[in-house]
Amino acid sequence: MRLTNIMVVPPSLPAKSVAEFIALAKAEPGKLSFASSGNGTSVHLSAELFKWMTGINIVHVPYRGSAAAYPDLITSKVHVLFDNLPGSIEFVRTGQLRALGVTTAARSDALPYVPAIGETVPGYEASVWYGIAAPKGTPAEAIDVLSKAVAAALADPKMQTRLADETEKWGAVVKAAGLSVE
Repeated sequence: MRLTNIMVVPPSLPAKSVAEFIALAKAEPGKLSFASSGNGTSVHLSAELFKWMTGINIVHVPYRGSAAAYPDLITSKVHVLFDNLPGSIEFVRTGQLRALGVTTAARSDALPYVPAIGETVPGYEASVWYGIAAPKGTPAEAIDVLSKAVAAALADPKMQTRLADETEKWGAVVKAAGLSVE
């Protein structure tokens, strides 16, 4: 399963685009903050990648899950969140939050008017990969076919290169952010 994250800000924040957010953050280094659903989550690392690629200085405020961050985001106690799209979409649709961009390389069909962050920050891409699943009760033969297909994909040199590139990319983000596995 692959999931898109989305960059959302409170409507009171003057930035109405990714470029305007970057300009605001550069004009006031260290004054803006980003919420996350916790240290090391895709939400956290999507923001760290954004910081690293844009050279901005915004402060990380970790929460115990995204739900806990929304009241502070809506009231501008924190200034941006790169949350999973399903968790943010209703806040965007009701105008409680403003979407500046999605983290995937292409726009999302769910909010096609919201640009990909990569349209402003070339090369930016962060999507959440959770794994491969099948519904309960899937026949063993189907599971076997899926298992063989996954094994073949993982043995493919192109896939191995892609996984190595992803590992290198996220390793660099973790290092740039000064994070550790402890």
